[in-house]
Formats: sequence, structure tokens, C-alpha cells
Amino acid sequence: RSLTVATGELIGHTDRISGFAFCHCPGHGGLCASSSDDGSVRIWDSGTLSPVLEYSLHQNAISALHWSPLVKDLIVTGDEKGVIVCYWHNRNDSQQFFPEPRTVFCLTCSPHHENLVAIGYKDGMVVIIDISREREVVHRLRGHEDEIHGLAWCPVPGEERLPAWQDELQAPSEEGKVPNGEVTQDTATRKGCYLASGSKDQTIRIWSCTRGRSVMTLKLPPTKRRGGAVDPAVKERIWLTVHWPAGHPSDILSSAFGGELLLWNLTQPGKRKWTLLGSSEGQNHSRIVFNLSSVKHQDRELLFSISMDRDVKCWDLSTLDCSWTMPSLGGFVYSLAFSPVDTGCLAIGVGDSMIRVWNTLSINNIYDVKTFWQSIKSKVTALSWHPTKEGSLAFGTDDGKVGIFDTLSSSAKNKPPQISSTYHKKTVYTLAWGPPTPPLISGEESEQLSVTLYSCAGEGIVFQHNPWKLNGEANDINKVIRDTNSIKHKLPARTEVSWKPDGKLLALGNEDGSIEIFQAPNLKLLCTIQQHHKLINAIRWHHEHGTQPELSYLIASGSINATIYVHNLKSVVENSSENPLTITEPFRTLAGHTAKITSLSWSPHHEGRLVSACYDGTAEVWDVMKEEPLCNYRGHQGRLLSVQWSPVEPDCVYTGADDFSVHKWHISKQEHTRPPQGKKSIELEKKRSIQPKVKAKKKKKPVGKSPGKQDANDAMNGDESMKEMLLEENGVSDHEGEKEAQEAELADKVSVTVSRDTSSSACDYSSFSLPKPSVTQKAAPVKKDPPKEKPTPDASLKKRKPRSILPFSTLMDHRSKEELHQDCLRLAACLKTKDNEDMSSDLKDCIHLGLFTDRDSLHKMIDMEGKHHLENGHAELFQQLMLWKGDMKGVLQAAAERGQLTDQLVAMAPMVGYQAWVWTVEAFAKQLCFQEQYVKAASHLLSIHKVYEAIELLKVNNFYREAIVMAKARLRPEDPVLKELYTSWAALLEKDGHYSMAAKCYLGASSPYDAVKVLSKKGDVASLKTAAELALISGEEELSATLSLRCAQDLLLSRNWVGAQEVLQQHKTLFGQRLVFCLNELLCSCLSERNPCERKSPVPPCYHSWELNREAPFLDMVTQVWQNVLGMDTTEKATCAQEQLGRIEHPPSTSNTHPKQVLFHISHDLALAALSCHLGMWDEAVKSILGAVTRSFDAGNFTLMQEICSIILPEGCDDLRDKLDSTNSQSMDACRSLEGFVAYRQLYNLWWNSPKVSLGLQKAVLGPSVQTALEKSCVSGDPAPEETVQTTAEMDENLCSTTEVSKCETQSDSRTDSVDVADRQSTPKGCQVLLSEEMAALQNTQRDIAEVQETLAEMIRQHQQQRNNVQENTNGDSQGSNLDQSSETESDKPCSDSNQMNCKEEAKQPVTLPELTKQLLKAKQKLAEFPDNLKVFPFPDVLECCLVLLHLGSQCPPELQEEALALLRKHGGAGVYKKAGRRFLT
Repeated sequence: RSLTVATGELIGHTDRISGFAFCHCPGHGGLCASSSDDGSVRIWDSGTLSPVLEYSLHQNAISALHWSPLVKDLIVTGDEKGVIVCYWHNRNDSQQFFPEPRTVFCLTCSPHHENLVAIGYKDGMVVIIDISREREVVHRLRGHEDEIHGLAWCPVPGEERLPAWQDELQAPSEEGKVPNGEVTQDTATRKGCYLASGSKDQTIRIWSCTRGRSVMTLKLPPTKRRGGAVDPAVKERIWLTVHWPAGHPSDILSSAFGGELLLWNLTQPGKRKWTLLGSSEGQNHSRIVFNLSSVKHQDRELLFSISMDRDVKCWDLSTLDCSWTMPSLGGFVYSLAFSPVDTGCLAIGVGDSMIRVWNTLSINNIYDVKTFWQSIKSKVTALSWHPTKEGSLAFGTDDGKVGIFDTLSSSAKNKPPQISSTYHKKTVYTLAWGPPTPPLISGEESEQLSVTLYSCAGEGIVFQHNPWKLNGEANDINKVIRDTNSIKHKLPARTEVSWKPDGKLLALGNEDGSIEIFQAPNLKLLCTIQQHHKLINAIRWHHEHGTQPELSYLIASGSINATIYVHNLKSVVENSSENPLTITEPFRTLAGHTAKITSLSWSPHHEGRLVSACYDGTAEVWDVMKEEPLCNYRGHQGRLLSVQWSPVEPDCVYTGADDFSVHKWHISKQEHTRPPQGKKSIELEKKRSIQPKVKAKKKKKPVGKSPGKQDANDAMNGDESMKEMLLEENGVSDHEGEKEAQEAELADKVSVTVSRDTSSSACDYSSFSLPKPSVTQKAAPVKKDPPKEKPTPDASLKKRKPRSILPFSTLMDHRSKEELHQDCLRLAACLKTKDNEDMSSDLKDCIHLGLFTDRDSLHKMIDMEGKHHLENGHAELFQQLMLWKGDMKGVLQAAAERGQLTDQLVAMAPMVGYQAWVWTVEAFAKQLCFQEQYVKAASHLLSIHKVYEAIELLKVNNFYREAIVMAKARLRPEDPVLKELYTSWAALLEKDGHYSMAAKCYLGASSPYDAVKVLSKKGDVASLKTAAELALISGEEELSATLSLRCAQDLLLSRNWVGAQEVLQQHKTLFGQRLVFCLNELLCSCLSERNPCERKSPVPPCYHSWELNREAPFLDMVTQVWQNVLGMDTTEKATCAQEQLGRIEHPPSTSNTHPKQVLFHISHDLALAALSCHLGMWDEAVKSILGAVTRSFDAGNFTLMQEICSIILPEGCDDLRDKLDSTNSQSMDACRSLEGFVAYRQLYNLWWNSPKVSLGLQKAVLGPSVQTALEKSCVSGDPAPEETVQTTAEMDENLCSTTEVSKCETQSDSRTDSVDVADRQSTPKGCQVLLSEEMAALQNTQRDIAEVQETLAEMIRQHQQQRNNVQENTNGDSQGSNLDQSSETESDKPCSDSNQMNCKEEAKQPVTLPELTKQLLKAKQKLAEFPDNLKVFPFPDVLECCLVLLHLGSQCPPELQEEALALLRKHGGAGVYKKAGRRFLT
């Protein structure tokens, strides 16, 4: 079966979709209509995915929609208040009906009578209306007791079709003789038609339209869910939809409990008329089914069903079996995790509150997916499989819940997970299984605990949960960290947790960008990595299984900064010092992404391969050791949130994104290698921002901007200060309409409203979102009232008298004379009887006469007047009256209940008594809070001595400045509340990026350490400088030094050496670094003097104006500056500086290392060399100089290497060799290696500057020599620069004739050259050192090893690709396989020439795996036989030098040529040298 693929999206609605229908008229099948909670109906062209038109005729949320099957342009919709709208879109005409004032749940147009529409309501009523008549209702069908979920007309008209229902004596068997779908003439003349309805009351009814009554009732059977007991909380949840398939007029399909589907045979006698669809386990939906629809395809009738489990299923109605299932995701894909035990089992954590477990290796069903949803009820943001126990999957959610599912149990579909009783306050970011740490080690159950579960969440805390006792208390690991390392200052907020696979080291990523490495089990702090300076999103340890065990110490990390850093912690672990180290140098830097990194994954199949997922919308595969981007995947429409390398296929990666999808993609098939830069990433943003944003469900605090647009754009800057943004989807649910978390998970049922499901969680939702609006509605009049009060008197003075306080009785005394006379008589009569009884009963009709009688009557009159004032909205007059009456307490209570307290009322409150006054002030403060007048509320609380409450009120509403003033003025200076205010405000300011303000707060709270940390967060030069000074003032020496160094390095990048020295000079511990910076400055100025044209830079350099002794050798000149300017006047100082610098190890350079970085590292090596020379330690000096030379060489910068050699060793190495201790073999080896590189440089100088070499040749050789510098370092056993040699080989063939010709020319050409004659003669003699027999042999052996390893890798790759092709061909994807074959011979290296050649040779003579292994063993044994001193230091490629010497021709002494030829004959057997040396050897 070919895959079912989504063809596109219809984008435009801004709120939940409540209805959808296709047009079923011939020729218009592409048109469809949708209705939404945003109040609009849109018509679309599904072919072009474009909107056709839109209309909004409803005043309320639309709840149902249907496209008339008979009138091609009629769409009927119904809303929550009961209004039905018919809209004819061709003539833009509409008509409204209001048959019943009830909530519409569903409606459907009759397929036989174009004017009939059936409507189902929330309370169980079904109504049939005729839209062509004035009195529209044809029938009201009563019988159901609860909401109507579905209506279906019989596909065949007439009502004698199924006489068995009407208790007539006709045998049911005759029914079958009527051909399906054909209608006899007399039947059609009958008006009637049957209608089926399904309701929440668990019954289906069949109604007759002619008689308007029910003819059959079907009760849902209690189908026992396969797979165990039903969860009691879920038992009642039901959605009963009905469908009457066109080809089966005697059958009805319906949904049932859980996810079951039933087929009802209406002609079958007896009780049981139903059959269950799906014969075998796992065919049914796991949750309630919302919609059914059938279609005729070829000769089969297929049924489609869609459910709350978000699966689409296709059923064959002839067999009642499920043909296929297509899962879909209803949220962002936050987390991906492959099971370490059940290979290929991928868990997917999604924002629709469900976990999918996908068996990616399933052969017969590509979408073999299990869904888990019980007890989750929130976005799934983190997943982690137990390392050894199969099927144990830990999950974390957006609302801070941590739990464990057993994905294997037979009744898995219904077994709820275990939930930890310790909840996080915010989103769970990461889960990790790791060894137990205290206090779980010492407990009694520690024997059975091999691993425990660690969870890290948005509030910055890591909990350790005991998986055997999740109901127990989880432990905050910060406590152990504090105790073990006796830390006093505030610990940073944790954002990532990652255990080394062997369980010995724990890495914690922090919000301030630092990463801390702890040693198990007591979590002793080993080191802190200060590299990112922004919140850490991902940390991953390299796997353990590889040929190079030291790689398992690599740790890759990604943060909100776009750069990924890799650190090598081998030296840290082996370091024995007591104090934790600080690492500021990365081992490798992977730069290229343009937004924050969200996830990383190491390849389990390769060494040093990493894939990263990023907010720039792409995933990137890196070769870490070469710092090289290999492949970029751009298939997602959104920002990437998770990535996993396939554990089975080396060429496959899985990524999840906020476009609601998981993609599986092949590395070898991607066209891009680097992440998009500049324009492209902007286009990706645009593509994403076109998609409309859903309104925010709830905002954290009232914000004045529209939530949709602005927040969404902020989110895309990728530089938010909190990882939380990732999970809250920015408070704006980026087109992810996820109400599921709070709502009763009925979210995406077409035409369902929030209020429908009566299960508990639905109520929570409505109660959750309603109070806020209602509060503001109550508060609204209050806000408007006070301003109104003031102007009233002035305005009324001009216009009319003030409003009467007793208008009713005044009015009654201004009536006609007769009525007033009548009043007099009544009053007299009353007063006469007054002695006998209470007179108020006689004055029932004349309450206004209370003015003239007793107090009770007056009170009645006052109450009457007061009521009148309240009804007319004059609360203040009512309050005055009550004050007169003496009922002040009642006034206060009434005003408090209505939210109408005023300053005046509060001022009168003391009349009632102290308690009442306090109560009133509290009520007024509450009321002011509703009106968002928090400061005024706090002042009122202060007036009744509630100082702490007032401060808390201000704090909670972010009025920190005011709260601090109040606290400082009213509380004791040592009160902890004050400190807590400072630190909370600081945290908030820090989150919003106001770092200097946050620092002031920390200083106010007397924690300078935190002030320093927050100041340095921005990472620019000015901030770092201030932070360093602040740390120095606060006595944090070490921290200050670290920050100063960072600042100086940043200044160095902008070429400001003066500034860098100023920053460094405050610290004794950085004296060594000052020397390096000084040397770097002199080296840079020296280099720029030598090639003024080359080193143009937009920033002019800022040099010191030092007096330099230009005559002296470079290192001596540097030492003089150190002594004169930097004060290195004693040997102690020099020794101390040397020790400082010796402790720092820089990673080896690669061709991707930034040139300024390379120069700085070279300066470090040379500074060590100068110090060693100064102290007379010549053996060390040689090694340092060699380090500098090979570093420039490794970085692929041949010219830089030449410059360094000529600056440091203008006279060559003889002078140096004389000073060495000849008994120290290591320094002699280093010296020999250095001589080799000096000679190598001279050799190329000679060749390039010799008159006979054409310019093209120079370029041809220079190109590859730069390219291949990486491989030149023979230390690591990399192959020598074969490409260089190969180019030479190819050139040879082309240049052979021209060289001969040019030789003759040069002899007659006497032009002078940059290499002087004397030099030219001495050079070839110096080259003698390059022709080392044993070196050539060693390099050859190393080449053999590399070649065999490459062949092995190639074999594995081809085998893998063949397997892929076989799989793809079985899927019928032949095109893909051709692609593969064509790319098979290409290696994944950028320079694949040599590999192609090897492949060709291998094709002639295939090698078997055992032979290769044998060759590898043999070569390794041979390598072991070479003396170690040869392998320690790098050396130029001997055979390459031989070839260059031979190319020099007559300039090279014949004895050297002989020697070179001999070496080539002996060792040049490798293909590329054979080819290059062919001309000389034949």
C-alpha cells in the first residue's frame, strides 16, 4: 500500500473549527465549507487550497454546518443560541430561522427533499424544518433525554422499505429482494423518509417523517473493552455518532463506548441487531469516535472514522476489518526518544496530551503506533526510556507532572501510569535515568535501586524520584550538591540534566549558560564550563562504544545562543586537584545555525557525528572533529524542537517540530550542507509567520498589546531569555489550538463546544476561564463611577436643582387635589386607630404617608425610596438614606457585595465600630485589586496595620519598587522579607534582560556573587568589564579573573590590545595571559607589516606605542618588552607565568577554526617558548615553537606557517640545536621535526619562486595544500595530504611538455628572483632532513591503516545502502533507489577524488572482510614496531617532499634527487603516489 500523505492545509480561521462539509454536487466536488468559533463560515477550493469566500452572519459561536446535497450553493449552519442560517453563496442571499431557543448540536439536510433540514439539540430534542415555508417546523421529535450527537437520513426515500418495523406481517426476508439503491415508482411518490439519531443517552432512534414519531429504539450494548477493565473515570464518556451508508439502506453504523464501532442490521429480528467492527486486537480506536463517513471505491464500500485518539481509520464494510490506520498529531512534537532495549521503538511526546509509541521497524504496517493518554491531561514535554527495563517510559508534562507508563502490559490501552506525588511548579524540560545519589543510596531499599529518575523543570529545580516508590517524596538534588561542596551562594536555576552513559558523571545545564560536571554518587563538583552565557537547552554525552575510548568524554551542548560547543572532559576527570576547575575553551565549536538550539543527538553508528535541531527551522549534521557541517535538512514548516538519530539506520534521522509533525529523513539525500544564513532563514520565518496564530488561552498578566502578532514575532527572534517560552509556546499557542489540557479532551470533535461534556475536567475548564471576564464586568461600572460623581454637582448647578433624595414621596405629594384630599382622610383614619395596633398595615398602598406616621412606616418608606435609587443606579443616594436610617452596616455589606465601596464609605465605616472598619478596608482593598489599583489597595491595607499583606500584594502584582520602599520604611533592616523582595525582583529583571538593574537588586540583598553573575550575562565587553571590577571589589578574585579574561578575549577580536591589557593588569593570576596578549600584539603588527595588503580589517587596530628593538630576534624583542613594560623583572615572575600558561591546554586547530583564534593559540605557544628561552629551558622552547608551527599548519594556513617560521627562526634551527641537551631524546626529536617543517617551508618557497613554475601550478598546489592541512597532522594517524600529491600527479600529465619548454627559456632568462641565489643553493642541502627513510615507512604504515579503515567504512556504507534500496523498492519507490545508486560511489568527504579512485580499484578486485581485518592487524603490528620517538611529533609528508624535489629539476643536487627517487620507489606504492611519480620512475 502506498502511503497516505497530507496534501496541504486550509489556513485562515483564527479559532477552533466546529464544522466541515464537502459539496456533493457533480462538478463541484472540490468545494468545501468550514465553520469556526471565530463566528465565520469560509468556503474553500480544496484543489488549490485557497479561500473562495467568507461570511459571518451568526452573532454566536457556530456549532453545526452542512452543505445541502441537492442545492449546490446552499450551506446551512446553526449556532449555540438556536439560530439557523441558510446561505446561498452563488447569489449571496441568506435567510434566518429560529425554530427553538436551544443549543444546536448537529444538523443535516435531507438527501431527498431539498427544503427539509433535521436539527439535533443539546437537550435531546430533534426538529425537522422546511426552509421554504413561513411556519418552518414540520415535526418536533421528542424521545431522547440528552444531547443529540449525530443525525443521518436513510439513503433511500419512502417509508415502506422496511415494513418489519411497523409490526406488519411481512417477512423480513422479502426486504432483501429489493435491489439496493433502486426505488420502485410507487415508493418514490410517498413523501416520507426515515431519519436516525444518536444521543448521549446511549440510544439510537429511527424516526418516521410522515408520522413524526419514533419507530425503533436501539440501546447501546455494554461492549466490554478488549484489554481489561474500563477506567472508572472514563466509563461514562461517550460520543454516539450515526452514519447510514449509501450502499446498505438496511444497515446503520454507530460509535459506541470507548473507541468501538457497531454495525446494526435493522431487518434482523430479536434483540441483538449489532455486530462489532474489527475482529482482532488493536484494530479499534482507543478513544471515543467523533465522525463516520463512507465512500464507494472501485467495487468496495469503505468507511472512514476519526477519533479522539487522532487516528484516521479506513474500514472495509464487506469484511468489517480495518484496512489501514493513519495516526496524526494534534500538537507540537516536544520530545523524541528511542528505546535502548526494544530497538527501533520511538516514543513521541506531543502537545495534544498524548504519547505515541511507534514501532519504526514494523514491516507490514508502516504506522504501527500505540497511543497513551490516561492521566496525562497536559502537553507532553519530556520523555525518557528506562535503560534496561523494557517498556518502562518516563514522561513529563507542561504542568509539572512526572510519571511512568508501562507500554508493554497486555491491557496497556487502559492501564493508567504511575504518577510521582512530587510535582514541579512549571514545565518539565528533561528527564534522565541515572544512578542513585544520596539520600537514596543509604536507604533500606537501595539494594534494588540500580537507577533512579531525575527530572528538571522550568522553576530551575532537579528532583530525584524513586521509581519503586513514586508516591514518596522526591529529593531536590541541590541539597546534596550544597552539602558535598559546601556552597553558600545562590545556586543557578537548572535547565538541563544529563548523565554520562556509564553513570559516573552528571552534567547540569543552567539558566546562566554555565554547565556543571559532578561526580557520582555524592555529586562532587569537578568543573564548571563557562561557554554559552545563555540558557542551556540541550546536553548530550558521546556514546561509549567506539574504537576511540577517549571520545566518550566528549560532551556537546546547545543553548539559546545559536552556537554548539563540544568539550573534552578527559583531563578534568583525570585531574586530581581538590578544587573544581573552570573551563572556558571549547574542544570544538560548531557554528552555523541562526537561532536557538533545542535538541542534539550523537550518531550511535559513527564517531564524532552529531545532529542538532534548531529554531531556524532546520536540522544540521556535523562532523565534530573537523568542525564541519555535513548536511542540512529543511523539510519542516516550523521550528524544530526534538531530534534523534536512528539506532538502526546510520543514514536516518528523526526530527519533531512545531508544525505538528515528525519527519524521518536520509542524510545522503539532502541537497544543502549548511544551515540557511540571512535571507533564507528570513524566508523560513516568513513561511512560518503566514500561518495564522490562535488567540492566547490565558495571559500571564494583562498586557497592552494584541497577543497574536507581537508575541509570535518575539518568539521567532530565537533569543528569548527563558526556555519556558519553548514550552508555553510563547503564551500564544502558535496555531496549536490546544484546549485539550484543561478541556474534557473533546477538543477537536467537529461541532463540539466547551460546555458540552459534563465530565469533571470540562467543568474545571469553564470555571478556570470564566471568573476573570466576569470580574472585569463587575468591576467595569465601578471604574467608571468615581469620575462621574465629581462633575455631577457642577453640571447640575447650571442646569437644574440637585437630584431629590426622596423623589418617590415628593412625587406622591404633587398629585391631583382629589388624591391629596384622599391622603388626608386616610392619614386621619390611621392616626385615629394608632393607639390600637400597628398602622403600617393600613398604609399598604400609601407608603409615602410614612413621613407623617410612626417610625416603622418611615423605615418602610426609606426602604422603598432606597430600592428606587438602586434600580436607577444612584447607589450614593441609597447609601445616604441608609446612613440616615442608621443601617450603616447593611450599606457597607451591600456595597462590598456589589463591588461599589468608595473612599467616602470607608471613611464612614468607623461609625459602625473597629471590627467593621477593618473588615470594610479589607473588602475595599480586594475591590481595588479587581480594578487593578494595587498601590492604592496596599496603602489602605497599611492603614489597618497589615504591613506584610500590603507588601505581598505589591510583590505579587510586580510592583517591586513600591514594595521595597514600603518594606524598607516599615520593617527591621534584617527582616528576611526585604531580601526576598530584592532577589525576586532581580530574577524578574534578569528574565526581561534588565541586567544592570538586577545587579543593583542583588547588591541590595547583599549577594554580590549573584550581582556579578547577572552583569556578565549580557556578555558584551562593557558588561564583562564592570562585572569583573565588581567581583574584585566583592573579593571574588577567581570569578573576577575569569570574567576579565573573557573580556580581554572579546577586545582581542576587535583588535583592541590596549583595552585588553588594561583589563588584565588588575589580576596577578592573569600575568601569564598578559604576556600572551602582548606577544599576540607584536606578532600581529609584525605580520601586518610584512603583508600590508593582505590583512585589511574594518576595525583599525589599537596598538601600544612601545619602543621596540627591531634589530633583535623576535623572541628577544618580546622578552625585552615584557621586562621593560610589563615588569617581568625577576626569574620568579617568569617561572610563575610559565606555570600559569602551562596549565592551559588549547584544542588542536582545524581548517574551520577562526583565524584570530588560531593566531591567539599560536601566541600562547610562542609565549611559552619565549619564557623557556628566557629561563634557559631550551628543550621546552623547542616543543613550544614546534607547537606553534604545527598549529598553523593544521589550521590549513600554509602562508601563516611560512611567516611564523621566518619570524621565529630566520636563520633556521642550527642555532637552536646547539643549545639543546643532546642526551634528551625527546627534545632532539622535537628539534628534528621542527627542522623538517622549516625545510618543508623553504622547499616550497624554492619551488614556487623558481622561474620555471607557472602561476597556474602554484595555485594548483596551494589550493589543496590548504584544503588538506587537516590531514597533514600525522600524529593522529590521518593520511598524509594525498590530494596535494594527486594534483601534482594530474598536473604532471598536462604540464609535462610545457615544463620542458619553459626550462629552456629560463636558462636564457636572467631575471632576478625573490629567493636570492645563496639561499637557493643552501636550501636543497637543508632539505636533506626531509628525506627520512624511517619517517617515510612510518607514514606509509599510517596511510595503510587509514586506507583499510576507509575501505571498511565504505563496505559498511554500501551494504547499508543496498538494504535501504531493497526496502525502498518494496515500497514501490524505485526513483529513490536510483538516486542512491548514483550517490553510492561518492564519499561523504568534500574532496572525494581519491576515494573515487580507490573505489574503482576495489571494484576490480573485491576484498573480503576477513582479509581487510587481517591487513589492518598486520599494519597495526608494523606500526607498533616503529620506535615511539618517531610517533610523538608530527613531520611533513616525506613522499610529497620527494615529489617537490624531483619537480625542482636542475635546481636540486643530483644526490638528493637520487635519494628522493629511491624513497619513491620503495614507499610510493600507494595509488596516488604511483600516479604522481610515474614520470620520474619510468
